Amino acid sequence: MPRLPVTGDQALVRKLNTSLILDTLRLHAPLSRANLAARTGLNRSTVSSIVTELLERGLVRETELHSAGIGRPGMSLELNPGGGCAVGIEIGVDFISILLSDFVAGVLWRRRVVSRAEDGEATIIARAEALIDEALVAGGAQGLHPLGIGVGLPGMVDVHNGALKFAPNLGWRDVSIGRRWAGRFSAPVFVENEANAAALGEYFFGVARAVRNLIYLSAGVGLGGGILLNGKLFRGSGGYAGEIGHMTVDPGGDLCGCGKRGCWETLVGPRAIVRRVRAALDSAPASLIRELAAGDLERLTVGVVVQAAEAGDPLALAALRDTGEYLGVGIANLINVFNPEMVVLGGALNLASDVLLPVVEKTVEAHALDGPRQGVQILPSAHGADACVMGAVALVLDDILREPFSSLA
Repeated sequence: MPRLPVTGDQALVRKLNTSLILDTLRLHAPLSRANLAARTGLNRSTVSSIVTELLERGLVRETELHSAGIGRPGMSLELNPGGGCAVGIEIGVDFISILLSDFVAGVLWRRRVVSRAEDGEATIIARAEALIDEALVAGGAQGLHPLGIGVGLPGMVDVHNGALKFAPNLGWRDVSIGRRWAGRFSAPVFVENEANAAALGEYFFGVARAVRNLIYLSAGVGLGGGILLNGKLFRGSGGYAGEIGHMTVDPGGDLCGCGKRGCWETLVGPRAIVRRVRAALDSAPASLIRELAAGDLERLTVGVVVQAAEAGDPLALAALRDTGEYLGVGIANLINVFNPEMVVLGGALNLASDVLLPVVEKTVEAHALDGPRQGVQILPSAHGADACVMGAVALVLDDILREPFSSLA
């Protein structure tokens, strides 16, 4: 009897089933074929057929004999670390961070270099490209083919075209990184706002693993946000959702890097913390902060403020508590709107979480509605400064998990 052609509907169903199998193995491996069928609800013949193809593609591997728990014992299955490598890179305002991972996000190679916005777009991009070259050489030396490059950028990103539209703290506009790098490196390139990428990193590999509804707050030079709804990044109609640091909270307030006044990040971002401390130092000459900054207030950073707070410095503690109150009010509003399961504090907010969290939680309790805030967890990021680069890796791996065969064609 001749084999019937695969219809578009059948192909879509197979793609969805393949994605389901890969994601189930990501979360629960090792699993036997029988347990995999039980967890996914797919019949065993479908599981067997898809697994055979995944084994041939090198995305899945068999491990030692494992008691299936259902039927006879069989070989265990898990994602194959050698299925390929992914590059994750973050271009920050004052640094470039990059890592190379295998197919299960095991870190194989990493670099972090200092950068300066005033170096200019061309210089910074060339520096990033040189680092990607190094990463791909490191992957090739281990016999791994590149699956793609994920990029996290501090600004408004057109994810459909892989372009940075506006990065206020870098001063960049209309930079087509995705198209440029896809041609240069002959690999898929996924460009995303850094906070969105970090949210995805926490969802895949961090404190929010498998949390379906999540808000991630990222404080670098400014304040960004990533929102996951039902396990997917919420990007809005044009792809620009998540610019929560630019919510106007004080129309007559300080000028923000975006050109508007009174944005939320002018009250809770790292610059706001440093500015708050500098303004208070005149009335606190004995503060430990002066000593930690070696008398040079130009060297004052959030890290210095946190270090002073940990040593009990009253000025540092007061500045962080004020920040926590402003942060808590904004988070309460986000909880009222999105009703998330979890809010994750990343970047500089993660550094100060011991002081900030109690204040934030108290403020949220006072200002969020009872219904939306029930059960919400507010936690520091698991990956800290690496949340975005891990999220950039997740952009690549997520694409493979959702489109396993077309991505490798």
